[in-house]
Amino acid sequence: MSTYLWKRIWMTVPVLLGASFVSFLILRLTPVDPAKAYLAVSNIRPTEEAVSAIRAQLGLNEPFWSQYAGWIWNLCRFDFGASFYSKLPVTSEFYHRLPITAALALSSLLLAILVSIPLGIASALKKNRIIDHACRLLAFLGASIPQFWLAYLLIYFLSVKLDWFPLQGADSWRNYILPSITLALSLISTYSRLLRSELLKSLDEPYVLYAKARGFGMFAILTRHVLRHAIRPVVTAAGMNLGKLFAGSVIVEQIFGMPGMGGFFLESVFHRDYPVIQGYVFIMALVFVFGNLLADLIQALLDPRLTLSNEKGGGR
Repeated sequence: MSTYLWKRIWMTVPVLLGASFVSFLILRLTPVDPAKAYLAVSNIRPTEEAVSAIRAQLGLNEPFWSQYAGWIWNLCRFDFGASFYSKLPVTSEFYHRLPITAALALSSLLLAILVSIPLGIASALKKNRIIDHACRLLAFLGASIPQFWLAYLLIYFLSVKLDWFPLQGADSWRNYILPSITLALSLISTYSRLLRSELLKSLDEPYVLYAKARGFGMFAILTRHVLRHAIRPVVTAAGMNLGKLFAGSVIVEQIFGMPGMGGFFLESVFHRDYPVIQGYVFIMALVFVFGNLLADLIQALLDPRLTLSNEKGGGR
């Protein structure tokens, strides 16, 4: 297990280096000079002397690879520079906003898993019955309803009409309920369909017939044998969706007025705040890598044969 773990961790290094290089290239690919963008945000007239001074201050006159090496060194210290707009360290801005986005993404993912697993099991065990058709209808609606429209529906009925939940902010756990439902509904439809499909395949396997012949009940067969194999596609999808939830919560955070990373990123794009954009791109890449690494580790716990085959392959 340790060999498998270390190999997966080392595989993330080139991915993170590639993400750092892409985020660094943002300053080079933009048609607007970062020095001029800095002056525009600061309401300073972009004269040649001012542009030259800001380019020297930002280190833009240094060679390309020298700048990239400095960028990597700052990343190792989690130093993303200072914001063009607020003049505050980007790291401190992320420190206050990232926990809000993380709480929203994790609560949405947890809600999706807790709801989709019972739905998938019930749909598979009651195939082509009323509960199966109801679960499939719910999955279809969840996949087809746009998130922004669902968000406005929840706000109108549950916040405005019934006054059950607050409209905006992130002051308490109640502020996260409606945004979490908005983000989780599409995931519930995906996970429940994946689990239903895998359960139907697994229930036709010979080992299930042997377990029934030995007198095991359906609950024991599901929990001891079938579910741990059928849930593996759901684990993979959840690991991939963790990064999508972090990056894709921009619209939802704006609708519900949550001061997370989403609104901050939109403001930075509007103001051409390149240090914030660079840091945001790298943080999102880091979350994607961590989500996939966590999914691989859970897969190894569910099926130890993955680690055994990996160690044998490494031994050869």
